[in-house]
Amino acid sequence: MKRLKVLALALICAVFSPVKADEGMWLLQLMQEQNLADRMKSQGLKMDIGDIYSPDKITLKDAVGIFGGGCTGEIISPNGLILTNHHCGYGAIQQHSSVEHDYLTDGFWAKSQSEELPTPGLKFKFVERIVDVTDLVNKDIEKGKVTEAESFGSKYLKELADKQLKKSDLKGKAGISTLALPFYAGNKYYLFFIKTYGDVRMVAAPPSSIGKFGGETDNWMWPRHTCDFSMFRIYADKDGNPTEEYKETNVPLKARKHLAISLKGLQEGDYAMIMGFPGSTSRYLTESEVRLRMEGTNIPRITVREARQEVLRREMAASDKVRIQYASKFAGSSNYWKNSIGMNKAIVDNKVLEAKAEQELKFLEFAEKKQNEDYKAVVGKINDYVDKVTPLRTQMTYFTETFRGGIEFANYTKINSSIQTLLNALEKNRKKDIEKAIEEVKKAYADIHNKDYDHEVDRKVAHVLIPLYMAKVPADALPAFYGTVKDEFKGNFKAYINALYDNTIFANEKNFNEFIANPTVEAIEKDLSVQYAETVENKFGEIAEKIDEASGDINLLHKTYVRGLCEMYAPTPKAPDANFTIRLTYGNVKSYDPKDGIHYKYYTTLKGVMEKEDPDNPEFVVPEKLKELYATKNYGRYALPNGEMPACFLTTNDITGGNSGSPVMNGNGELIGTAFDGNWESLSGDINFDNNLQRCIAVDIRYVLFIVEKLGGCKNLIDEMTIVE
Repeated sequence: MKRLKVLALALICAVFSPVKADEGMWLLQLMQEQNLADRMKSQGLKMDIGDIYSPDKITLKDAVGIFGGGCTGEIISPNGLILTNHHCGYGAIQQHSSVEHDYLTDGFWAKSQSEELPTPGLKFKFVERIVDVTDLVNKDIEKGKVTEAESFGSKYLKELADKQLKKSDLKGKAGISTLALPFYAGNKYYLFFIKTYGDVRMVAAPPSSIGKFGGETDNWMWPRHTCDFSMFRIYADKDGNPTEEYKETNVPLKARKHLAISLKGLQEGDYAMIMGFPGSTSRYLTESEVRLRMEGTNIPRITVREARQEVLRREMAASDKVRIQYASKFAGSSNYWKNSIGMNKAIVDNKVLEAKAEQELKFLEFAEKKQNEDYKAVVGKINDYVDKVTPLRTQMTYFTETFRGGIEFANYTKINSSIQTLLNALEKNRKKDIEKAIEEVKKAYADIHNKDYDHEVDRKVAHVLIPLYMAKVPADALPAFYGTVKDEFKGNFKAYINALYDNTIFANEKNFNEFIANPTVEAIEKDLSVQYAETVENKFGEIAEKIDEASGDINLLHKTYVRGLCEMYAPTPKAPDANFTIRLTYGNVKSYDPKDGIHYKYYTTLKGVMEKEDPDNPEFVVPEKLKELYATKNYGRYALPNGEMPACFLTTNDITGGNSGSPVMNGNGELIGTAFDGNWESLSGDINFDNNLQRCIAVDIRYVLFIVEKLGGCKNLIDEMTIVE
């Protein structure tokens, strides 16, 4: 019976009916079934949909991949040249930067391949193959090999993926791995074969005054003037096979597919499509679950990050060393701090709660008409879940933002395992085990005191966040070290934190070396940093267990609700929520009117950079060379017909985090820009798409190439691209 329901959903989602909205992060493998070509062609697609994706040949899909851990990148030359966002490459740029070689401030331009910088840890992933495994999962459920609830779990899905890889012709191929994931809340399952390249080198990055122009102030805002790009290159062995890391003998990858670049420009209404890896959306939430997002996730995140960022801003402004160390961490924190603020505002402004409530009333009417008891009851059961989990989810967000994403010292994920191994070895008095365990503890110390960690900065963060956490959660959510503060330090947080950062095993090299020279059980058990890490981990496990108990069968409830919504909206196709898998979204270049009397045109120019310039504000400093190029209008073939230099533009494409760096392509599949942001007014879009307000912000490819050639002096990179004029 369950299997029949899933098959029914697949048929419902495959039926096509033209819709006005551009909503939808569509699965490539369902584009034919959902007849999306008709809609795309009506909006301006000129190429055959089979050249966008086909399991049987090389297509646009093969020029797009995952850059690093959370962005998209595209191949723009036959020699494996990657284009992505500056903020996506920011961690790598920071990794290579120092006070002596400050690539964050000055930019980096490789004038030849020999100057390209190996970047340890950076990877690029292509989707090699996509397989529907829904029937396999359903058979396992029917045979009792796994319960329906367990079929969502990572353990089962990893076993399934590993098993399918062993049966595949890709078994044993370099760089190949598999990933199985649920879609439509578990009504469909797909298996992805991924090819990972581990030798990726930095090629080009503009100064942050160009690549991050506008900083926090302009983030999520329009009009925008940020040239948000960076370039890297994939290297492989002489046969084109991936290697796990840098090898001196590797050569630039001969790409199977690269994107041609159009300099023809764009007009309002022009077709635009984006292929990429959107991270996460939640379009199928109930009204109560939207409130949970606002109150249990966004508000705690805003509160803790705001407090931490205030410390970091001050410390980064006072020291170039600290600025470079914390640049990437601050940018990552700030991005979703502002996103959370904007999302909560947009949920209210765009009446998302009201829209969800209206949908639930329609769904109840639909359920009663169908006489489906599961559908009638499902929203009420989800609401019961929300009532139970809201206080726990709020506690968990405060916890993770404080002890996992905020304070870096004595992080339990780095300390506890190694210390426990050493403790066991000491108690058994086994010399070889002790020596081995000491090496693990040394690694933990090195992981904490890495090149991007400043002990005094982190101490100041702790002075703010540890008392803040206590003020925001109930007493039973406090790790046991708060009892130590109360009993042994008479409630004096300052004294406790200073003791933690000064007198403990992991506090500094002197303390650590003294301990390593003579490790004892007593020293471990008395150490504040060990106690801190242990009690933090224990409390995390306790809160997580409570959330798990309160969640019950929420995955199955979502599966029922999503199936019912797809039935209710049939024959209009629905896209599944984003989950960092490859998707396509189509739309048009389009301006918008955010408020009465305000009109935002669809593009900006370099003139706006000069208008925003403020030499006293580091977010709006303009490099002298860019001002010189502007003054002489030395734009070359990249200028608009009126002689101006284009900067950024807007489209109606449906994107979210993870789409950063995604190619924006015209109707011929040619690159016209790179997506890097969304607009402030539609930050509720991850939950509820607004066709009137939703906009994708992209940097115009002509601005990118202008900066590369005229400011960076890298004609060598331009020459390896395929450019259509």
